[in-house]
Amino acid sequence: MTMLRRPFFWVIALAIAAFALLPLHGNDVELRESLALAAIYITLASNLNLMLGYAGYVNFGSIVFFGLGGYICIWLVDAHQAPLAVSLLAAGIGVSALALIFGFGILRLRGPFFALSTIGIVEGVQAFVQNFTPWGGAAGIYISPQVFQPLGGPARALWVIYFLLVAVMGLSLYLSYGIKISKFGLGLLAIGQNEDAAAVLGVPTPRYKALLYSASAFLPAVAGGLYFFKSAFIQPSDAFDLSLSTEAIVICMLGGQGTVSGVALGAFLYDELRSYLLTSEYFSNFQLVIAGALLLIIVLFFPSGLMGFLYSRFPRLQRVLE
Repeated sequence: MTMLRRPFFWVIALAIAAFALLPLHGNDVELRESLALAAIYITLASNLNLMLGYAGYVNFGSIVFFGLGGYICIWLVDAHQAPLAVSLLAAGIGVSALALIFGFGILRLRGPFFALSTIGIVEGVQAFVQNFTPWGGAAGIYISPQVFQPLGGPARALWVIYFLLVAVMGLSLYLSYGIKISKFGLGLLAIGQNEDAAAVLGVPTPRYKALLYSASAFLPAVAGGLYFFKSAFIQPSDAFDLSLSTEAIVICMLGGQGTVSGVALGAFLYDELRSYLLTSEYFSNFQLVIAGALLLIIVLFFPSGLMGFLYSRFPRLQRVLE
């Protein structure tokens, strides 16, 4: 109930409503696809922000959650004819459970050692999936268009999947906000400031970090299931594309790590920039180069991101935007 009394709760609700309603005006399919990709970026960046912005752990392996969620969902739909809802729930729970188990081990590492280990996890999981025959190995998994029939056929299914992606995006924002204003969130922020001091003050740091790592896996796994179900195809190189993790970090830094609205704004702006670069005659091959340069500029000149800049110019914004 505390969240309901805060203005930012309703700001998130308005953003969700805008995503849901805008493509319906004129049945704008192009806008729908653009906003669907933005919703995925917001989901990935918001959940990465739980580790990066709150606890101070740079996770280059967040794409593992997205990819494994996609594989579990597609495999259940294809091999076992499971309903989409069941497959998505299984993907989220399964990936979260794995994250919790591995979190107790990997989160003993700190700083650059943790960051490098997460890159190793991406490579290790991708190598495993490429050689895992039930998941199609390196060739991946194709699903028949018939799986869309329970959703009303392919055309209607695309709208259903879009609204589900918007719902997942909204849940990601509320999860990030809810954690931030909770006692759990205060413990995480203490860990991000000084982990040893937090432990001395009584914060159960190993448990908090493992729970956060697990929580940050659930919704990206569901989003991965929706994304690859929509594509009707999944393969290791797409599911575990390390550049997507890098882009999520750029988004967090761009919007302002540790903020909810900043990460969402950064994701939306980055998606627009990415769309322009990919369709540009001159810059289409330099997308990641520009992303890296953007990250360098932010770190050097705007370390608090867009929201930090806005807060410094308009302090009253902090009463409305978190």
